[in-house]
Amino acid sequence: MEIPNNVTEFILLGVTKDPYLRKILSVVFLIMYVSTLLGNLLIVVTVITSQSLRSPMYFFLTSLSLMDATYSSVITPKMIVDSLSESTAICFGGCMTQLFAEHFFGGMGIILLTVMAYDRYVAICKPLHYMTIMSPRVCCLLLGGAWLGAFVHATVQLLFMYQIPFCGPNVIDHFMCDLFPLLKLACMDTHILGLLVILNSGVMCATIFLILVASYVVILHSLKSCSSGRRHKALSTCGSHLTVVFLFFVPCIFLYVRPVVTYPIDKAMAVSFTIVAPMLNPLIYTLRNTEVKNAMRTLWERQRTLDNWTTCDEGHDVHEWDQFSWSAVGSLLLPAVGIVCKIRQRADEGWPAGPPCSCTTLLTGMTSMLQSSVLRTGMGLQNPSRQVTPGNHNGVVRLRQKHIRFHMLTVVTSTFSSEIMQNQSHITEFVFLGLSQNPNVEKVLFVVFLLGYIATVGGNLLVVVAIGSSPALLGSPMYFFLAFLAFLDACFSTVIAPKMLVDSLYERKTISFEGCMTQLFAGHFFAGVEVIVLSAMAYDRYVAIYKPLHYSSIMTWRLCGILMGVAWTGGFLHSMVQILFTFQLPFCGPNVIDHFMCDLYPLLELACTDTHISGLLVVANSGMFCIIIFSLLLVSYGVILCSLRSHGAEGQRKALSTCGSHVAVVVLFFVPCVFVYARPPSAFSYDKVVAVVYTILTPLLNPLIYTFRNKEVKSAMRKVWNGIRVVCNER
Repeated sequence: MEIPNNVTEFILLGVTKDPYLRKILSVVFLIMYVSTLLGNLLIVVTVITSQSLRSPMYFFLTSLSLMDATYSSVITPKMIVDSLSESTAICFGGCMTQLFAEHFFGGMGIILLTVMAYDRYVAICKPLHYMTIMSPRVCCLLLGGAWLGAFVHATVQLLFMYQIPFCGPNVIDHFMCDLFPLLKLACMDTHILGLLVILNSGVMCATIFLILVASYVVILHSLKSCSSGRRHKALSTCGSHLTVVFLFFVPCIFLYVRPVVTYPIDKAMAVSFTIVAPMLNPLIYTLRNTEVKNAMRTLWERQRTLDNWTTCDEGHDVHEWDQFSWSAVGSLLLPAVGIVCKIRQRADEGWPAGPPCSCTTLLTGMTSMLQSSVLRTGMGLQNPSRQVTPGNHNGVVRLRQKHIRFHMLTVVTSTFSSEIMQNQSHITEFVFLGLSQNPNVEKVLFVVFLLGYIATVGGNLLVVVAIGSSPALLGSPMYFFLAFLAFLDACFSTVIAPKMLVDSLYERKTISFEGCMTQLFAGHFFAGVEVIVLSAMAYDRYVAIYKPLHYSSIMTWRLCGILMGVAWTGGFLHSMVQILFTFQLPFCGPNVIDHFMCDLYPLLELACTDTHISGLLVVANSGMFCIIIFSLLLVSYGVILCSLRSHGAEGQRKALSTCGSHVAVVVLFFVPCVFVYARPPSAFSYDKVVAVVYTILTPLLNPLIYTFRNKEVKSAMRKVWNGIRVVCNER
């Protein structure tokens, strides 16, 4: 029997139950909150207005300050209001919204600190290549990765938390909605969910913290060969970064790297990383950084309002970093301003305990049409005139400003249903109908697919061995990615083909519930990794053709390793999101799947619940993901091919051969995926044929495409074959 969710609101007990102490704490936290906002926004304004702070390090510092101000605004206003009122209730939807926002900005802070550590590593260990490596394009990608990673992290937390039934007590001994306090109130066994929390939050924090500490140790160790002045500057910068890392990560590790249990000290630890750390960050960066202090002093002496943010002296052009910083900061302010305004509005209203509000209302209202010109700045594009008076020997700059409005883009967020059924599956196994129900046809298909599977595994492993045994090929990033793609194709085909071959020989084709979920996870995992690898290969070809002289310095082994790590992480997160909400679906009726494998849409058809929202999540996580990357890949290859006009005939022929094979693989993989997932949740009879294309046919054709169009790979394969023949003859 399904456990009902009877809780419509939660009661927060706050930091303390003493009314006098609560009033004192409300004043203290109000002062800290105002200091946090002013300090972090002062850093943002200072970095934007100073021409001397146009570097990637200060760009990331601006992003971190915006994140700190917004992160503190998610928690503190509600806590201050609760300290002054008797009613400390928060509706279920509001609690989930706060939980999502908290982990979203917390996750973004973690990734930003990692990016800042990488920036310092490049600046100290590779100073001559710093501006080449940390270009505006790379910084934009890193920042986009921070937003994406934080969104996926918070979404995973929210998805499985939304499935938990709350039917008993609703009192949370905390001042905010967090994971472990909510798990204690659940009317179910939360052991598995506790492990997921540790995996998604605790292990991630501990791993990144150790990596950051190790990276800073390596950086500091490399300073032995530097001059004393440079060593002092590097120590000052890295010291402030390390302080921020410790302030943020140590409380997080304490809270999330442990079993599902709460302690009284948890509130103090939560105050540390939600209120104290965002307040101290501006002090740490300003007190330890001479450049920021000088820029703040200059800003203070000018005594201008926020309408006069930036001035340029005569004869100075706007640097590339100026344009990049303004556009990026404008886009950064959009979600920050939206969430801050909505949280403050709710705080001013006192978060009253009225009728239960839905998560849909909160998420929609929080991001509803915030399209106004909030940044008005003078870029100093007109030449300023100087006028020297006897009382001012240095001269006075008369400013003429050209006001520019940054129109904020509208934020669109997916809405979540407030009534999601708890998984009460009575199904222990599923029955496949297979490709055909004709026994004779199935036997023919068994022979065909067996030969195809053997050719797929053999061909792809031959590509891996040929590249791995050839030093000339293994030293090239393009062939490194190709070997990785071949390995993925072999694994992806192995997830689907063997089960389908065995089922072709039996009349009853069954798979256990756990086996079905495992196949679903593995299929989307390897497919997600392959999507990102194909994107990395397109970027590799772009650099090779557009910037051939800088190819070796850009496509280093370190960058290739990072791209592979991103591919594995992206594939894992993609498949985790799929498996989490699929695992929660209740299957209580028919268990016959008209397919030869476990996939999303056939499973949604069997669920005993409304799967409209789940279908939209599939379209967003798989369909739109495929469409966007497929479109970007086609555009990138189109740009590459257009640039070949200026190359010689031999260069054009070689580039066309390489890019042609890449485009063929991209089309073979993406077109069926887009057809299957970029549509409403419904299954068609020809879905099985389309699935055969991208699960069996594409992995089979990939090695043929790359070997027939590539002389280097064919030569390496020939050497491997000759070596095998020599070994066999010797025996």
